[in-house]
Amino acid sequence: MLYLLLATFGTVFVAELIGDKTIYTISSLGMRFRPLYVFFGFTAAFMAKMLAAVLLGQVIAELPIYLVAIVSTATFLVTALVIWFKKKDKEEGAVQAKYDNYFSRATLITFAAIFFSEWGDIGQITAATLTARYQAPLVVWLGATLALVTKGLLALTLGRTLRKRIPQRMLRPISASLCLLMAVVSAIGPIFK
Repeated sequence: MLYLLLATFGTVFVAELIGDKTIYTISSLGMRFRPLYVFFGFTAAFMAKMLAAVLLGQVIAELPIYLVAIVSTATFLVTALVIWFKKKDKEEGAVQAKYDNYFSRATLITFAAIFFSEWGDIGQITAATLTARYQAPLVVWLGATLALVTKGLLALTLGRTLRKRIPQRMLRPISASLCLLMAVVSAIGPIFK
């Protein structure tokens, strides 16, 4: 079973690093919110998505590409709007501190941005295939979830590093712009498949 856990982790981790939009989403959210809140949000989303992959693997693998594109595009657009239209105040630093401390909002935004985008991606298909092949859903779920959380931690580190190097007043437009860019990529993705 340890072999299957490690094989699942490695396969999903490598597959998810190549051309994955959630890296940019988590990095963007990491620039705006406290890292622990973002971590809880993406961890819960990854756990739920991999549970769905393990339990409903065949259905997820056969989701229409246009449905996935529409839901992903809408999710990224809503996330961009939430970031952009977040209450502005004259004292941006005070507002930032207030929102940084607001656990449920930051966690919910992160959860929604990750959970509602990119269904039927290579990581979920890999987890579904491994579950079908080895009939060990718990081991596959654990390995795949750990791979996604590791990817999320790398993305969060990138976002926090950028936050230290980018002026505070630029964080909102950059974060919202990255989400809009991911919406465009999601919308046009089916054209190239």
